[in-house]
Amino acid sequence: MTTGSIYIHVPFCTKKCPYCHFFVQPLKETDLYIEGIKKEWDFRKDCLTDIVSIYLGGGTPSLLSLSELEKILDLFKEFSPKEITIEANPDDVTLEKMIGYRNLGINRLSIGVQSLDDTNLKMIERLHSAKRAKEAIETAHLAGFTNITIDLMYDLPNQTFSSWKKTVDEAVSLPISHLSIYNLIFEEGSVYYKKKKELSSFTPSEEISLKMLTYAVQKTEEYGLERYEISAFCKKGCESIHNTGYWEGRPFIGLGPSAFSYYGKKRFKNVSHLKKWHSFLINHQDPKDFEEELAYPENVKELLTIRLRLLKGIHLNDFPNLPDESLTSLENLAADGFLEKTSNHFKLSEKGKLFYDFVASELV
Repeated sequence: MTTGSIYIHVPFCTKKCPYCHFFVQPLKETDLYIEGIKKEWDFRKDCLTDIVSIYLGGGTPSLLSLSELEKILDLFKEFSPKEITIEANPDDVTLEKMIGYRNLGINRLSIGVQSLDDTNLKMIERLHSAKRAKEAIETAHLAGFTNITIDLMYDLPNQTFSSWKKTVDEAVSLPISHLSIYNLIFEEGSVYYKKKKELSSFTPSEEISLKMLTYAVQKTEEYGLERYEISAFCKKGCESIHNTGYWEGRPFIGLGPSAFSYYGKKRFKNVSHLKKWHSFLINHQDPKDFEEELAYPENVKELLTIRLRLLKGIHLNDFPNLPDESLTSLENLAADGFLEKTSNHFKLSEKGKLFYDFVASELV
């Protein structure tokens, strides 16, 4: 019996954000897309015997109609996933649509807020205002969503500490149960990546960036949102089941163009082209673009590193085949104050939380 998750990539967007490196396209050919999802699930459904979570990401899944979403979710009606998440842009949130989502069994809503400062929102070319984002969260709560997560970004060009403080202060006072905080990364394939040299001179200094993160951690915890992963905070019992699966190495099947999967100790990715992906499937061919399987000890090192993102840490009992060099690295990181060690348990220290990328580089 294989228990896992489903990720569904919905590639449609009204406009591609300049920091985004994902495969997206304008809203068209949705019938072709839904037909492809059905065929791909038929192709892969024998991989999983139980599904604990479904995540509709993108792109902008909230651009799909309720009837289109119903056709997709009907594919999994024999299962009873504990968590079904959909990502939504603030401009797509209406009371009627949110009630419709609830009726479809969607019980977790991820709203792409990014900032509650209009100047910052314009800088990153988001189409919504801060006011609209707050209204969307309140509307979703009114519709009965008790599990609402939002994303916030720092290290944005021309972003100040005071604007970040305003965003964090307002965010934690809203009816959310989960918060993800990310710093801007110039990802290859994004518009910002091409402008990296130009924009870097306008991003906050390392000192201000650290101040921003420290403030966000302090403020969220004051409001009862506990940090349980490097970038994720939640109320008790509202940890993301789906994302926790990524960090713990749970198998997942990705459906849709460009979607990633992890199954049978292999990672694979679909082609990043809607019509090509669809064409493979209607011709009964696998739409994979590439596939890889990490050999020992790289596979163990990667899982160890990813699990350390969770602040509960790792037990050596869960890694019976841990290479000697990895144990040495763990001990050295503990000696240098990046990890806390208790018997056979390691977890990030306060210093390690600030420098996780360094910790990861030492372990991989």
